[in-house]
Amino acid sequence: MMKRSFIRVLLALAGMAVMFAAPAEARVEININRGNVEPLPIAVTDFQSANDIGAQISAVIAADLQRSGLFAPVNKAAFIQKISDPNQMPRFEDWKAINAQALVTGRVTREGDGRLRAEFRLWDTFVGQQMTGQQFFTQPENWRRVAHIIADAIYKQITGENGYFDTRVVFVSESGPKTDRKRQLAIMDQDGFNVRMLTNSNDIVLTPRFSPNRQEITYMSFEGQQPRVYLLQLETGQREVVGNFPGMTFAPRFSPDGQKVIMSLQQDGNSNIYTMDLRSRTTTRLTNTAAIDTSPSYSPDGSRIVFESDRGGRQQLYVMNADGTGQTRISFGDGSYSTPVWSPRGDLIAFTKQSAGKFSIGVMKPDGSGERILTTGFHNEGPTWAPNGRVIMFFRQAAGAGGPQLYSIDLTGYNEQMVKTPAFASDPAWSPLLE
Repeated sequence: MMKRSFIRVLLALAGMAVMFAAPAEARVEININRGNVEPLPIAVTDFQSANDIGAQISAVIAADLQRSGLFAPVNKAAFIQKISDPNQMPRFEDWKAINAQALVTGRVTREGDGRLRAEFRLWDTFVGQQMTGQQFFTQPENWRRVAHIIADAIYKQITGENGYFDTRVVFVSESGPKTDRKRQLAIMDQDGFNVRMLTNSNDIVLTPRFSPNRQEITYMSFEGQQPRVYLLQLETGQREVVGNFPGMTFAPRFSPDGQKVIMSLQQDGNSNIYTMDLRSRTTTRLTNTAAIDTSPSYSPDGSRIVFESDRGGRQQLYVMNADGTGQTRISFGDGSYSTPVWSPRGDLIAFTKQSAGKFSIGVMKPDGSGERILTTGFHNEGPTWAPNGRVIMFFRQAAGAGGPQLYSIDLTGYNEQMVKTPAFASDPAWSPLLE
């Protein structure tokens, strides 16, 4: 897997950085802090190349932008101007005529050493100026990653927010009959491509979790009928046992610095929250009740923890300080709340809510205010955040369906879509931006 830092090294060696600085007057932008945003019409032209690779890269860029719900790629059949030289100034009147408020042009060439050079320019068609332009060098097999990185650059230039396209999702791939289902750990690009299996046994695996700063995950496995938590290095495949945890039903989550994991351990019939230092393997108990306290998740600054507990009679959400003090209930709606996950931005907590026989995915502020339900169905569960805190992925089991599928939805609740996988899929966990 190509690392973004590797690309940057190549850029430095080539003496290349951002080219053609964006004019201050460029005005195309999307305010994503509003409610239902009208998608911005954008024309993504086929990148010039000696073969199909240019068109393939531009297709991935357009698909990324469209899936975000913030962009509406213009149908190529409507294009008036054919871009033959992406370094030349476009005929902006031709693009305004088809209501393309932004225009993407580019070129892909092969260097003498076999690497690809992909360059792009983003234009504001109404002002008639370039907004930004960059170029990247990489090996040919990594062309999809270059497309995702370019899409991230376009997204950030126009929205002012970091993109999330150059990321991966780890999940549980489920195959076989319902009575004898095989569950394997799998990983894919955020758009559902490049799926590969990380485990290949018949043992049940559950709830993978990404490290916030490394390409590393934790997950649960019942190898030998014994529940164990593993750490898996994605780049090397190296695996180690964190510990044996009878009664555990959710894998731990990492602390923001990646040095600890937080988890729920069952002892004497009840379940409490613990942290474990990954270097010393020492544990610290944070809650001490006769209830079931589980599903803890850190705030992005590491100062607070959200978790679920039935200490009030049914599952509700609570927030406490990182040392276990100040435990406060934050959910008070009808039904029960579970699987809370703190947004990478720190402003919201995503959750699963069960009420009136249905399961919903929703968000609320850390003090419990502003609760909003994003989607409701027969069985929705397991929210995970994109690294920019603007999109949530979860899994859904429809009534009568053979198995669960992955879906994504943005914070407006208007851009729900299935993420296609080769088999049934559950328990998604979104990676940080790749490096």
